[in-house]
Amino acid sequence: MSSAATLQSGPVRRAARLFQPQGFAWLLFVAVLIATAPETNYDAFILLPIIGAFQIVEPRLKLFSSRRGQIISIILKLILSYLLIGFSDGAESYYYPIFLIPVVSAATLFELPGVILVTAVASLAYFSFLLPGFYNYNLYQLPPHHISVMSLRVSFYAIVAFLVYHQAKAKREEMKRTEQAAERLAESNRSLRAAEASLRRSERLAALGQLTAGLAHELRNPLGTIKASAEMLTRASTKDRPEVMSEMTGYIVSEVDRVNGLIASFLDFARPLQIRAVTADLRSTLDDVVRQQSDSARVSNVELALRMNDGPLSFEFDPDLLKLAVSNLVQNAIQASAAGQRVEIRAENRNGNVIILVSDHGQGIQPDHLESIFNPFFTTKPQGTGLGLAIVSKIVDEHEGRINVFSEPGNGTTFEVTLPKEQHRSTR
Repeated sequence: MSSAATLQSGPVRRAARLFQPQGFAWLLFVAVLIATAPETNYDAFILLPIIGAFQIVEPRLKLFSSRRGQIISIILKLILSYLLIGFSDGAESYYYPIFLIPVVSAATLFELPGVILVTAVASLAYFSFLLPGFYNYNLYQLPPHHISVMSLRVSFYAIVAFLVYHQAKAKREEMKRTEQAAERLAESNRSLRAAEASLRRSERLAALGQLTAGLAHELRNPLGTIKASAEMLTRASTKDRPEVMSEMTGYIVSEVDRVNGLIASFLDFARPLQIRAVTADLRSTLDDVVRQQSDSARVSNVELALRMNDGPLSFEFDPDLLKLAVSNLVQNAIQASAAGQRVEIRAENRNGNVIILVSDHGQGIQPDHLESIFNPFFTTKPQGTGLGLAIVSKIVDEHEGRINVFSEPGNGTTFEVTLPKEQHRSTR
């Protein structure tokens, strides 16, 4: 956009903000009053545009947004209304309804005492034109019924003020109730977040206790083997038998490696995950998993297949952690499969989520084990650590997803991972 166009657009935008529907209504109102005036009165023709202009600019001036500013605004409206009536025949002025402008404004802004005060001031100001000699009028020059007519007009000031006040009060009370409800909801949300944080802390402590108990249980057996082998090596009868010493040494090395593996797996699971979500193509990650697990599948004589629709499947995820999770699922599926069977990886876009399925045709999972397979250190494998699926579940949770398992003994198992396309966590 050129600089000239920019300069032109500024006044246009300011004019658009100034002349909103309410502004046009006031302009039309003033124009109608001037056009329908029964007589030419230049003083009134000057005051009417001033009153209309004040009504238009007042809501846009910060000066009148405070309580003090609102009082000043009402006073100015009373003065302008008084001058208009005074310059247009005073007590007989056909502009007498102009006092409704400050009265209605007060009714929408003030409480009842303020509304009564402004209404009383407007009424007394209107009756002040009956004072002898005021603008060359006195009580004896007016028609006999004129005081009754003026009283009727003033009563309409009070009626309108009363009705508008109650409508505005109901609106204010409704807004107050809405604000209070919003505050209560915000307080409830804060309490809920605090409760959730406390629950998460409790869950972490419970998980830590479970992990500690599981690790102690898993370490007991290798430590017992190490102790028995070391005691065997200290016996005099063993020192003359190199083959026994070599066997015991092998046990010690093997069990130390097992302990080291347990501790490494435990640390991998216990370490807080740092999700670094980026927009990436899932196909590339799953291709890496297939390449990574191809040797294991070939050794087990298991076919490994990846099925995806053509084209990329991009969304927000951590490629490294998701590759670890899917690799663990594929590794378990390969180990559960017999020679000649097939392990299949599928991925699809479904209802705004990304679905990853890993299926095998092995022996399946016993129904009584399904609720425990994601628990740390739960395993049915002789050499398993029981942390593989627990790590998978943790990675999926950190991605704000969920994991389901469908298994039937003798017919295989399918793990279904559902991940949202966008991550909403504030920290990574």
